[in-house]
Amino acid sequence: MLHVLHLDNHLLVVRKPAGVLVQGDHTGDSNLLEQARAYVKEKYNKPGNVFLGLVHRLDRPTSGVVTFARTSTAASRLATQFRQHQVRKIYWALVQGKTPLNGQMTDQMARRQTKSRIIQTGGQLARLRFQRLDYQQDISWVEIELDTGRHHQIRLQFSHRGHPILGDFKYGSRIPFPNRALALHAQSLTLTHPTRKISMTFTAEPEPFWPEPFKPNHV
Repeated sequence: MLHVLHLDNHLLVVRKPAGVLVQGDHTGDSNLLEQARAYVKEKYNKPGNVFLGLVHRLDRPTSGVVTFARTSTAASRLATQFRQHQVRKIYWALVQGKTPLNGQMTDQMARRQTKSRIIQTGGQLARLRFQRLDYQQDISWVEIELDTGRHHQIRLQFSHRGHPILGDFKYGSRIPFPNRALALHAQSLTLTHPTRKISMTFTAEPEPFWPEPFKPNHV
C-alpha cells in the first residue's frame, strides 16, 4: 500500500520502501510511479491516464522520501530546484567503522554503466556534509546533507574513505542488511512549493528492520 506523506493539487509526496523501483525498468517489476498513478486515479476517480512528473529518484535498495509533481508546471519548477541544488536532502546511513564526528567530503566522480568511481580530474563535483549521530559495535550512524546529487554519491564517497554502507556489496560492504536493502534512508526533503512559494519539509521513518540502537528515538 502506498504510504502518502503529503497530497495537494500540485504535489504527491510518498515514502518509498527499500526494494521498490522508483520507475519501471527491464525487470517489469512493480514500481512507485505506477503505484502513485493508480492511487491518484482511484482517489479522484480520474478517467484516462494520470499525469505524474518524476523529478528525482532513489536507488532501488534505498528507502525514504520521494516527491512527484501532479502538473507539468509543478514538474518544471521542481526539476529546476533539484537541478540548481535548491532542495535540502537529508539522509541517514549506517556505515562500517568509526567515522569522524562530522566533516565534509568533496570528490570528482565519473559514472561507468551501473557503477560510479572517484577520479582525480575531469569528473563531476560531488560534495556532502555529515555528522555522526551514534557509534556502536563498529557501526556509525551518520546524518548526511547532500550538496550535489551524483549517481551513488553517498555510497561511493563513504566507501572510498573506508566506511561502506551496510548491505552495499557493490561498494565493499562486508555486513549484510535485511531484505537485501541498503542501510541508506532519505530521511527528509525540504523544497519550495511550486505554486504557493513556501518552504515545505517532508520526513519519513526508516524501515522497521533498522537495528533498534539506530532508530530515531535513540538519538
